[in-house]
Order: sequence, then structure tokens, then C-alpha cells
Amino acid sequence: MLKVENLDLYYGAAHTLRKVSLEAVKGQVTCVLGRNGVGKTSLLRAIVGQRAIAGGSVSFNGQDITKMRTYDRAALGIGFVPQGREVFPLLTVKENLETGYARLARKDKYVPDEVFELFPVLKSMLGRRGGDLSGGQQQQLAIGRALVTRPSLLVLDEPTEGIQPSIIKDIGRAISYLRDKGDMAIVLVEQYFEFARELADSFILMERGEVVARGDRSGLDGDDVRRLMAI
Repeated sequence: MLKVENLDLYYGAAHTLRKVSLEAVKGQVTCVLGRNGVGKTSLLRAIVGQRAIAGGSVSFNGQDITKMRTYDRAALGIGFVPQGREVFPLLTVKENLETGYARLARKDKYVPDEVFELFPVLKSMLGRRGGDLSGGQQQQLAIGRALVTRPSLLVLDEPTEGIQPSIIKDIGRAISYLRDKGDMAIVLVEQYFEFARELADSFILMERGEVVARGDRSGLDGDDVRRLMAI
């Protein structure tokens, strides 16, 4: 579904991504692993169109989207849950979810029951402002908002960051459910090793803007992976 080939990206004079390649497949979770500052978030933002790349290509369902604008990529079915959640603090939970309607046809402008089945707390907080929610609740809201867009590719940037363990488990169950449905590809940036190992079907491991290892779930047991993931 998603194919990223030989991406190069710069921030000013800094060479942030160096020939990075990645693939994501329906019914699977592809994890991007590495320490802070190795280029994981830059890679995701290049995939969703928030960062212009200097070289390489991004294709989605066989279509070259390398130069496509962010909102056009969303219209194709790419959903993004950014690092830090970025919910609208003064909008209610209901209004935050409804911001996902922008790319939808009129008949699809409703919140799927699936969102409240995965995250029941959201249904009980529809009238509360996003800024009044806890960090974990905001993360659930950010994922729910992305699901409202009916994505076929879901891109998540560190969904466990700063979240209490009970909600990490809820998020893990939600990602497993979405993966097992078989109609969605998932790209997950993560630093929490145990969470990544539980969910990943395949992975790439990044260091200094480059991919230094890649493989399937079994490859996540090595000491080298743990060393490179260490903060």
C-alpha cells in the first residue's frame, strides 16, 4: 500500500534523512524505531506531506504522491496521528472528532461506532473541551479523529509518549484490532520497545537519519536492537 524509496530530507544544512526506504502492507503494522532525534518524525511528516523531500519518492496504492499536498494525501486515505496529539483545546471532543469530516462525502459525515467501541471514554466526554482531557484521553481522541477520516493507511507518531500504562494497553488493543481487520496498513513510530515488539509485523531501525536494520517481528529480540533503542 505504501512504498517509500531512498528519501533524502534536509533541515537547513542538516541532512535529516539519508536514503530511507520503507514499505507498509494492509493488515500489518510497520514500526519505525530509534532514539530521539534520529529522523523518525521527519520520515512520517514526509510520508503525509508536511515536509518537502530533497530526493526519493513516496507512492500510495501504486500512485506517486511525492509532490502531492497534505490534504490531497488525506483525501486518498492517509490518516495521521501526530506526536503530541495536537487536539484543538477549545473545541469539544465532539467538535474535535468532527474536524475529521473535511475529506468525507456528505453521507459519510458521522463518527463511526467503531471509534466509541475502541475508546468508550470519548462517548462520555463529547461535551468536554479537548484541553480539559488528560494526556491519555487526548491521545485516544487524536486516534479517534484520524479514524473518522476512514483511512486505509494510519500513521502514528509515538502514541505511548507520556501516557499512563492502562491507556497504553487500550491503545495497543486498538491498534491490534485495526491491524487484524485486514483493510488498513499501519505505520507506527515508537520508542517503547515492549509495545513495539508486541505489535510489529515488520520494522526498520534508524540511527542518525539512516536505516541501520530492518526485518520482521523475530528480529526485535536482538541485543543490538535494544542497544540502539536505548536513550
